[in-house]
Amino acid sequence: MTGYQKYRGVQVEGASPLELVLLTYDVLIKSLNLAKFAGKEKNYVAEAQHLSRAIEALVELITSLDSENGGTIASSLGSLYAYMNRRLMEASTGGDIAGAIDEVLALANTLREGWQGLADGDSSSQSRQVNGY
Repeated sequence: MTGYQKYRGVQVEGASPLELVLLTYDVLIKSLNLAKFAGKEKNYVAEAQHLSRAIEALVELITSLDSENGGTIASSLGSLYAYMNRRLMEASTGGDIAGAIDEVLALANTLREGWQGLADGDSSSQSRQVNGY
């Protein structure tokens, strides 16, 4: 395990639910950017690996939703995450992969900005409990 991996492990272990959501978005966005770059370089193996990682991040976001306490927010996010996931999967099986990556990347960046705004406006005690997660 590298020093960076150890650092990330400590970062995840000590993270609040809101911080974990932001970390998951970071993985999603980084993976999409790497997939986009790999596609431009015609490195299709790397592109597929990074898309797979992006899909894993979306699955993590979907499974982390608290539909019992999150109400319509959790339901709406679940639908959006499922759409993003479906869009990447369909594109990776013969569709416009670059277009799908751009679309999902734009959505992920917008959503992450919203979560970051919530984190910035939240006190440390409120960041422990997030509606929808």
